[in-house]
Amino acid sequence: MSNENNLDLPAEAELDEFLEEDDESIGDLHRIAAQHFAAAADHHLAAAAADDEGDMEALTRHAYLAYRHQLNAVQYAEIAALDNDALDGELEG
Repeated sequence: MSNENNLDLPAEAELDEFLEEDDESIGDLHRIAAQHFAAAADHHLAAAAADDEGDMEALTRHAYLAYRHQLNAVQYAEIAALDNDALDGELEG
């Protein structure tokens, strides 16, 4: 499909590099979440274009990938929020 080639998705190697490090900063976690949210948005747009073209196989594939990236994005955003000790003080006080 032509839309698949136009996606500017984050390289999986970049994400794997972050995952291999033991001491990810909160900023790193937010960056990873943002990369996944951006990839989800790109796949949603590709799914919409595939639907417009009547390409059900590409629609299904992009919808699944969008959902998977969205789940990963939320997970990293939650980890970043939970690891932020400064946020704990603000919420309690």
